[in-house]
Amino acid sequence: MSGGSLPLEPLPRVLYADVVRAALREDLGLGGDLTSEATVPPGLRAEAALRSRAPGVLAGLDAACEAFRMLDPSVACDVLVRDGEPLEFGTTIARIACDARALLGAERTALNVLSHLSGIATATARYVAAAGGFAVITETRKTLPGLRGLQKYAVRAGGGANHRFRLDDAILIKDNHIALAGDVTAALDRAYVRAGHLVKVEIEVDTLEQLDAVLAHERCPDVILLDNFTIEALVSAVSRTRKRAILEASGGITLDNVAAVAATGVDVISVGALTHSVIALDIGLDMQQTKS
Repeated sequence: MSGGSLPLEPLPRVLYADVVRAALREDLGLGGDLTSEATVPPGLRAEAALRSRAPGVLAGLDAACEAFRMLDPSVACDVLVRDGEPLEFGTTIARIACDARALLGAERTALNVLSHLSGIATATARYVAAAGGFAVITETRKTLPGLRGLQKYAVRAGGGANHRFRLDDAILIKDNHIALAGDVTAALDRAYVRAGHLVKVEIEVDTLEQLDAVLAHERCPDVILLDNFTIEALVSAVSRTRKRAILEASGGITLDNVAAVAATGVDVISVGALTHSVIALDIGLDMQQTKS
């Protein structure tokens, strides 16, 4: 897991270009933007502003600008707010100047990406603030197909950290793995036969009894995931583990209880809702002027 306190590095273009291209292809179809081509004179240049219509945290601006750039390589994107920075109602995020038809053709793709990712960053920032610095907030792999890199980037923009990206990043033994292996001891035995010296091992436990069995194993895993534990059980788990492993709390975490969970002393809190049920941040494109 990467720390949320690290500086936010720009998202490499290779991670969003294909996503934006696919979205434009889906929106334009074979016939292009029929409305703009019917109503907007060819060759007309236009300027518009991306503005927030609600407070939040920005994420995904490079991907949004890419949508305009793909339809007009000569676009000028004057960035006024950077990813990870707060937005107030009416904040001008960027000014876009390009071919008018390209501006309108890319508008919905740009806004969809920007609003969705900013919604994730905004939700993450709220969880981070509620946790009060006592625990790291991270997401899960409950992401939209094809958008995982963008969604996880948005979590970082909101001050959170990233859990594993893919199944081959680490060994994470979940309840179904344990059921098929027999018990936590058998699952860990099998995992350590396969795990190389650079591979981290995490195991999920549902009870304090399972936790005790994990702690009794000859090789304590790097991370123990405490799934749907009560506050009292989390406190007990922290006391029993005594910093022998990173403790991750997960399951049923909301803004109403995240502060109490963080106060138990766990190290990490994973929240699937950051990506699987986020509300998009309202961002609009306001036309400024046109010129031939």
